[in-house]
Amino acid sequence: MNIPDLINPTWLAVPLFTALVFAEMFFARRQGGATFETRDSAASLIMGFGSVVAGVAFGTIIGAWLLFVYQFRLFDIPFAWWAWILAFVLDDFVYYWSHRWGHTVRWFWADHVVHHSSQHYNLTTALRQSWFSIFTLKWLWLGSALALIGFHPVMIAFVGGLNLIYQFWIHTEVVRKCPDWFEAVMNTPSHHRVHHGINPMYLDKNYAGVFIIWDRMFGTFQAELDDEPIRYGIVKNLGTYNPLKIAMHEWLGVANDMRNAGNWREAMMFLLAPPGWSPDGSRSTSKEIYERWKAQQGGTNSPAPRSEAPAE
Repeated sequence: MNIPDLINPTWLAVPLFTALVFAEMFFARRQGGATFETRDSAASLIMGFGSVVAGVAFGTIIGAWLLFVYQFRLFDIPFAWWAWILAFVLDDFVYYWSHRWGHTVRWFWADHVVHHSSQHYNLTTALRQSWFSIFTLKWLWLGSALALIGFHPVMIAFVGGLNLIYQFWIHTEVVRKCPDWFEAVMNTPSHHRVHHGINPMYLDKNYAGVFIIWDRMFGTFQAELDDEPIRYGIVKNLGTYNPLKIAMHEWLGVANDMRNAGNWREAMMFLLAPPGWSPDGSRSTSKEIYERWKAQQGGTNSPAPRSEAPAE
């Protein structure tokens, strides 16, 4: 098999990312439609730079793992045009579940919460990424399924990069709605704004990377509603722009909860249960927040009262 010599597509996209960030800032200043806070945007850019450094530092480990798994592949899938398309779709399917678990398992949420920690929603938010993803060990299985099927690690890495590039442009309030056919199939700024919302009806929805069809298929889709403006951030916002605190706060929270747990079962639940779980019910998971809000609405999906705010 001739293995193509490919450049990481995300590196090629950096100039485009930079140009789009400045274009969005210019548009927001002239026309509105997006909000920026200097310290918040600076923190996001620092988090993005640190994530790139971590990716370079640990990329060899992940690549070596995929090559190891690839030895046990079921099929020899060629570098054919149809294989690239299939790999891209399957990679997004795997991403959907990885992303969903990133919101429903606290161990993974401790890493992913970094991306949701901004109370603003603009293209710099897309760059706000974790520095410690390697320690979640998700890389042991994230690409393993595709490698076991028979997709070469080079192909897996390339389509994964394309997935990340696609997700950049959906982090904006400038684009309100796309054509209906596009909104029905693809992830869009409207759909992803919902994902970043902390309104009870928006919590833990729209996990898609590229294709919103996964959310429609697995019951996690929620449309953006004109009469329910989105509030961004996390249930308990950090109140800091310190990159180290942004990167570490939930890991430290997990460690503190486990240290103070009453027994081993509680300690493991603090690690593996959904974020917000507590043995005495003094906190609330996203599901509990949603169910409590839904009961207040009489069991309907009508917008929540403006005074309602999620509890931790």
